[in-house]
Amino acid sequence: MAAAHKYLVVFYCATANKTLEDGPMDEDEIVLIVWVVIDVLTNQIVGPCRNVVQPTLTQPDPDHLSELGIDFQDLIKAGNLSETLDQFKQYITTELNPNGNAAVCLCTDGQTTLRQCLFPEVCNKNMELPDCFYTFFDLRKEFKKVYPIVNEITSTKDMAKHLGIDMSSANNNGMVECQIMAAVVQKLIEKGHEFKNPEYISRKLETGPYPKHEIVDNETVVKVRGLPWQSSDQDVAKFFRGLNIVKGGVALCLNAQGRRNGEAIVRFASKEHRDLGLKRHKRHMGSRYIEVYKGTAEDFLKIVADASHEAANFLSRSDGHVIVKMRGLPFSATPKEVLEFFGEDCLVSGGEDGMLFVRYNDGRSTGDAFVLFPTEEIALTALKKHKDMMRERYIELFRSTAAEVTQVIKRYSSLPLIPSGPPPPTAIAQIPILPQHVITSGSVRNCIRLRGLPFAAKVEDIMMFLGEYADAIRPAGIHMVLNQQGRPSGDCFIQMTNETKAAQTAGQCHRKHMGERYVEVFQCSGDEMNFVLMGGTLNRNGLSPPGQPPISPNGAITPPNQYFSAFPTAMQPTGLIGHIPTSAQMPSRVPAPTTYYTTQPMYIPPYFPSPPISPNTGPVYYPAPNFTMAPPDPTAVQLQYGATAGGPACDSYVMYAAAAHAVLEKNLQNLCNTEQQLV
Repeated sequence: MAAAHKYLVVFYCATANKTLEDGPMDEDEIVLIVWVVIDVLTNQIVGPCRNVVQPTLTQPDPDHLSELGIDFQDLIKAGNLSETLDQFKQYITTELNPNGNAAVCLCTDGQTTLRQCLFPEVCNKNMELPDCFYTFFDLRKEFKKVYPIVNEITSTKDMAKHLGIDMSSANNNGMVECQIMAAVVQKLIEKGHEFKNPEYISRKLETGPYPKHEIVDNETVVKVRGLPWQSSDQDVAKFFRGLNIVKGGVALCLNAQGRRNGEAIVRFASKEHRDLGLKRHKRHMGSRYIEVYKGTAEDFLKIVADASHEAANFLSRSDGHVIVKMRGLPFSATPKEVLEFFGEDCLVSGGEDGMLFVRYNDGRSTGDAFVLFPTEEIALTALKKHKDMMRERYIELFRSTAAEVTQVIKRYSSLPLIPSGPPPPTAIAQIPILPQHVITSGSVRNCIRLRGLPFAAKVEDIMMFLGEYADAIRPAGIHMVLNQQGRPSGDCFIQMTNETKAAQTAGQCHRKHMGERYVEVFQCSGDEMNFVLMGGTLNRNGLSPPGQPPISPNGAITPPNQYFSAFPTAMQPTGLIGHIPTSAQMPSRVPAPTTYYTTQPMYIPPYFPSPPISPNTGPVYYPAPNFTMAPPDPTAVQLQYGATAGGPACDSYVMYAAAAHAVLEKNLQNLCNTEQQLV
């Protein structure tokens, strides 16, 4: 009804370099605020007020200031935005609503004035707005309710022209727009229009699980890129301050390792708000500019929907509003220890029921957990315990989101959301893969490791880098380690002819430059080389073991089938595996043909939940069902005898089982007084 609001405050502001008609998308500061109060019952103007605002960062455009009727002296003497808003609040409180029972609502020309201009600037300056700014009437929408058939209404002057309002008496000191709007409001009230159901602006992002079966409109989703990795969902909502985002509508994206990748999917309350969000493309969050693009409902639902039953129960608790992620927990940590870690000053919502431990599919702990806190203040207190100790481990704490909980739980309970691991088989086929039996083993330190290679380095570059020591490289002895995308990782292992050559090479080539980069060279053994290729780490402090790879029923290691698609799948004979002699029992291998390979590393890249990788988290292996690592080519399994007049003699075995049996029976025996060796 018309009397629902006793006063309508026609509100207008102008920025330092652009009119609001064009849209202040370059983050200009406000230099002028004007308001006119209309008594709805009497349809009379109570009184206008004009305030010049001094900008703190923006250099105003003199021509634009002249159009607004502002000179530099007025600008220098003016108060800042905070002082002007305090003056407005005081006016509303003392002049219009002294008893607190008079309803006051703002009225603006379109959405831009408040949503795109005032709210973002207030948010960037960490200021608070009076309550009356969170509801307003959009004059253009109210005009369309009275005159629905009128088209091409893009400004207040268009409305005034249609209503026949005479603007010849309007002065030119920045009051023109506000005076025109006030005249339009009065005309609409004369027509009997009732100003009801105002627009609202969300005060903060409402977190929580996203309804699984809710329909998402493609026209309400944007994709945000370039976020700082430590950004939370509240930071993203703050970037879009003034626009309404649905509950749980900010989904931070994770990369293949589970770390935040600087992207987010945001769902707005309507297409109108989505379009306003797109206009914030390349606005800044701190010192970084943020890119905003159109997104799809599929992008959004892929991340936030289909949470597991356990995660849905955790996120649906009504007493928990802020999520904190714990990383680096002891694998045997209990809920009681978590409660003791936070102490009495950091109350966990629901006690032990307010935490969710992340586990692998087989029930093993990942060392991560999510904890709910009832208020923002308690959560901030809890985050101060970042890197405090539990037992002998330091615990990392990060602010998290409902979407991240869903992604992490889904990742560990099934396949990852974002495809990861090795490149597709078509890409792998282009890279020669070195069969495992060609790689040396043993404790003899006859290998070297190169670390810090340029990513574009090739075998020829490595040969030139080693210089005279390249002659001591065994055939097929250069193994380039690739990352999970099949690209060079900057590491390389090289098999040398003997331990002395490996030591000399490491001593002379360590920290020698290849192009503009220095390369570190370490001496290592074949076992250490295999250890790293299977997922462990090697540095000056020694070896760090990889996670235990899955074992097939017959005892063979089970890697993803993409890595070994080029090899025939054959089962190794059960019972013989444990009896094949180790490298310590066998003589050195016969050199392979002189061919250099770029080898795909024989390990599965680890998954890590976000944010960044923890130094205490080891690789995680995901078994490929019904697949067993193929044994070496049967023709490569031979029993060789010492040199004879006709050259080396050997027996070849067509079946792997027969070859393994021969090794078992004859490897440590002498045949015709000649030395035998397995290759």
